Amino acid sequence: MYLYNSLTHKKEPFVPNHPELVKMYTCGPTVYHYAHIGNLRTYMMEDVLEKYLRYQGYNVRRVMNITDVGHLSSDGDTGEDKMLKGAKREHKTVMEIAQMFTDAFFEDCRKLNIKRPDVVEPATNCIGDFIHIIETLLEKGFAYRAGGNVYFDTSKLEKYYVFNDFNAEDLDVGVREGVEEDTNKRNKNDFVLWFTQSKFEDQALKWESPWGVGYPGWHIECTGISLKYLGEDMDIHCGGIDNAFPHHTNEIAQSEAYLGHKWVNFWFHVLHLNSGSGKMSKSSGEFLTLALLEEKGYDPMAYRFFCLQSHYRKNLVFSYENLDNAVLAYNKLIDKIAALNPEAEGEPDAAVLKALKARFMKGMDADLNTSLAITALYDVLKEKTDDRTKLAAIGDFDRVLSLNLLEAAAKKRAQQPEEERNPAIEALLAARAAAKKEKNFAEADRIRDELKARGIEIIDTPQGAKWKRI
Repeated sequence: MYLYNSLTHKKEPFVPNHPELVKMYTCGPTVYHYAHIGNLRTYMMEDVLEKYLRYQGYNVRRVMNITDVGHLSSDGDTGEDKMLKGAKREHKTVMEIAQMFTDAFFEDCRKLNIKRPDVVEPATNCIGDFIHIIETLLEKGFAYRAGGNVYFDTSKLEKYYVFNDFNAEDLDVGVREGVEEDTNKRNKNDFVLWFTQSKFEDQALKWESPWGVGYPGWHIECTGISLKYLGEDMDIHCGGIDNAFPHHTNEIAQSEAYLGHKWVNFWFHVLHLNSGSGKMSKSSGEFLTLALLEEKGYDPMAYRFFCLQSHYRKNLVFSYENLDNAVLAYNKLIDKIAALNPEAEGEPDAAVLKALKARFMKGMDADLNTSLAITALYDVLKEKTDDRTKLAAIGDFDRVLSLNLLEAAAKKRAQQPEEERNPAIEALLAARAAAKKEKNFAEADRIRDELKARGIEIIDTPQGAKWKRI
């Protein structure tokens, strides 16, 4: 499998550090509000990556943090804590808000078939771990105290910005909207490891530390939680592309300064889901949540299908028209699968199944190209083989795609009248379709006449042959 590595800016063959276990980390939600569907696209693609690694036979340990403290409303370490902002909006305590939106997030994940990571850890559970790392960074000379806070000193690094080749001027205060200069910093790119009460007197959650009562900066959370549960090296670190700077940049800086060696092999970034007016966010335009899509009558699986039709490294434009097209395509796919006979006799053809799986894996091995994997799914339906083999291949692919394909098809069959899902008639219809495809029109006519003699009329439609009793 080849994956694009944001760290090296190229596709590389994936080889884990330890063949017995792939160690994977996912930046989790800041639980101050509902996740919007752009957030969920990122988690969906990370879910596909994890499931495909498991499909290939790897053991995977995936860890996710829950940011329930320390994420300020500006990535420049300024503004109000997002958790406190959410608590005020909902008239609840910070911990009530955290639990409420954590539960909502995982309910969205359940509806979208996003697997819960092996470890989910709130930041507030790991304050001692963060303090230990910060103490070590101070001892090593990579951090300093100023104005009551503890800062990471980026001037001690050979290279700070690693994901793109920006000039130093591009990182100046004021280049990024909403970033205000912190006069306590020695260097413009330094970032806060620990805030004390000198920063925000109204901060709801505070802990004792060697530097005074305060709370951790956002970036130190992922470092502390990943080191605690994955050890000193990691195979894949995931997140949305908007986390590349400053969050992931700062994670690398502090983690490798603390460890003294390379930390992560692959950085996996999912690009934006955009609305017609630009990047989707919680603060502009219609706040698009999964619950809103459901209220409008959309099946969460149709949204998952919509996302999987596009490559994760391409910006995806959301519109209801585009989603409606995905709904039509998904429903037609389910109709085709429902037309297959799950009671067909015999075992799947092992050779054909192997060839179909190879096509699916070819797409997935090409930097997790889910659009090619969807094409491989349609190829199964076109394949000249028996229904048992087709259903086995579809079920196998859906271990990764998680589109509820067989379940939805079974539900579709159950909704049909008993006579319309007669396996013997469906088998004859399939044989007639195959004969027509091979231009054996005599055989096709013979089957039609046989069915007519049994009181069944065939109706040819653009979607395939239907039948009714005469």
